[in-house]
Amino acid sequence: MHGTRILEEADRLMTVCNSCRYCEGLCAVFPAMELRRSFSDGDLNYLANLCHGCGACYPDCQFSPPHEFNVNVPKAMAIARAESYAAYAWPALFSGAFARNGLAISIIASFSVALFIFGFAAFNDRQVLFGVHTGPGAFYELMPHNAMAVLFGAVFLYAIVALAMGVRAFWRDIGEPVGGRAGPRALFRAMRDAGELRYLDGGGVGCVNEDERPNDRRKIYHHFAFYGFVLCFASTCIATLYHYLLAREAPYPWWDLPVVLGTLGGLGLLIGPAGLLAEKFARDPALVDQQRLGMDVAFIAMLFMTSLTGMALLMLRDTAAMGPLLALHLGVVFALFLTMPYGKFVHGIYRYVALVRYAQERQQI
Repeated sequence: MHGTRILEEADRLMTVCNSCRYCEGLCAVFPAMELRRSFSDGDLNYLANLCHGCGACYPDCQFSPPHEFNVNVPKAMAIARAESYAAYAWPALFSGAFARNGLAISIIASFSVALFIFGFAAFNDRQVLFGVHTGPGAFYELMPHNAMAVLFGAVFLYAIVALAMGVRAFWRDIGEPVGGRAGPRALFRAMRDAGELRYLDGGGVGCVNEDERPNDRRKIYHHFAFYGFVLCFASTCIATLYHYLLAREAPYPWWDLPVVLGTLGGLGLLIGPAGLLAEKFARDPALVDQQRLGMDVAFIAMLFMTSLTGMALLMLRDTAAMGPLLALHLGVVFALFLTMPYGKFVHGIYRYVALVRYAQERQQI
């Protein structure tokens, strides 16, 4: 017996697939499945997060609907994967908060923080909010740097701790002993596979869509989003070093490294999420977890809004629009940090951990 109905269904499907093994060349899920004769909850959550959702096994399967075996691995894995985010979330109190209402909660959090910053500035000096501020330290006319650092440092630290606790629980449940460590070879191989999105190609043909013509668009848009996020994070880190080590205050000139990296990353976070959202609605409904579509859309929308407000702030930072735009941008960033441990963001982290486990297993064969 398993803890949930979807894990019962996943066990049934893996038992059928283990007898067939026709799809073993499509991705990492089926070779990992073949190493097992029975499946614990942890095994099934591991396989669900190892699945990249390309959908290639669905049209290839001779037992897919309308066959009486009703084998639909992509949808079962999508549901199990989403439920695993709640199962391992920390603290458990917030585990299911974003499953159905993720977009609404993210938007409410964004505007709440934006209104707080807006009100904070207006209370102190209304002219500052709509004034034109240029040069180093202009952003801190709206809100002092120390107050900004404490507010966002606290929510970022909370997100890191919550994510670490969730990953710890997942790592222990998928078969690793307490304190188990991954070797450098497994870590590097998983990093390479994740960076290349190796298993998002359906065995070479691409992701399956509603029109049954596979393509690589989802893979390309994932790359835009992921590397755009990495560049924006690098920009923030370098700006932090500028502030504390070189005593240089934002905003920086257009040609300076934090701005260049942030601009390139921002473009990636406009193209990638917009493309992923379009691709999501082009997918075959038979492969998608429709009940948790809001959680997926919320994360994509928050990435897009973070970039959009950041790019707008960059373009209009020397105008009277700077104050309201900065408040809105900070509100979106705060909401993104706050929702990270409970939304679709964790899929990248859990998937990497699953890839590490898979690399370890392959080394032992």
